[in-house]
Amino acid sequence: MDTQQWTEWHAAHERRLADPHGFLAVTGLHFLASEPQRIPGAPGSWWTGPDGAVVDLADGETLTVDGTTVTGRYAFGPIEERGGINAGYGDAVVEVARRGGYDIVRPRHPDNPLRQRFRGVPAYPPTDAWIITGRYVPYDAPRPVSVGAAVEGLEHVYDSPGRIEFEVAGTPLSLTVFNGSTPGALFVLFTDATSGVTTYAANRSLAVEPPDTDGNVVLDFNRATNLPCAYTEFATCPLPPAENRLPVAVEAGEKIPYERLTPTP
Repeated sequence: MDTQQWTEWHAAHERRLADPHGFLAVTGLHFLASEPQRIPGAPGSWWTGPDGAVVDLADGETLTVDGTTVTGRYAFGPIEERGGINAGYGDAVVEVARRGGYDIVRPRHPDNPLRQRFRGVPAYPPTDAWIITGRYVPYDAPRPVSVGAAVEGLEHVYDSPGRIEFEVAGTPLSLTVFNGSTPGALFVLFTDATSGVTTYAANRSLAVEPPDTDGNVVLDFNRATNLPCAYTEFATCPLPPAENRLPVAVEAGEKIPYERLTPTP
């Protein structure tokens, strides 16, 4: 186990969380409707329609979109599912995105108290015991999998290319996987017997490198991470499919965030 490499990876993960416009900077989650609404922390009146999200900026109000200052009425156009656009607003950004079939707006302000108080993410010490070799079993064709979301009533649909089979202490297990962020890579959402005890109750995630030519993959649970919903109520994170609720205690990876353990003043 290369502890130094893990330490550097975890520190980089914490820096991404603490980005001035990261999820810790989100100050609200707003679902757009056909009627205009003002949104705290963002300029203009917002609604959605055939042209996607639209903002009507009053005199003196501006946004910066793709490096261009916009005024008056601006249509963002249809945004694909899980896509989004960040519009500049002073030292903040206004995220305009599509989640679960809805157009949403999330202002992100660097001075959000949640971000200002962030002090890192607790995690289990890394260990070789939770670096497990598994076997990737692809499906004949990708299968759409519907999963719930951290926001009640919202649903996500992902295409699953297959599953990973592996063992823990002689117990055969499997995980439904989704496509990762790079070609061939995989992505897992799961819970286990530590969920709600020492780790966040709703979900954790694990990135998996592409399978080798024999279909072998490495599950490094030391790198299991919390999703944004572990920190903020303004995230729409997907929940694991039912079959990814592992009956074993995965005592590795990130634990319940400090923000969930300590009541905020």
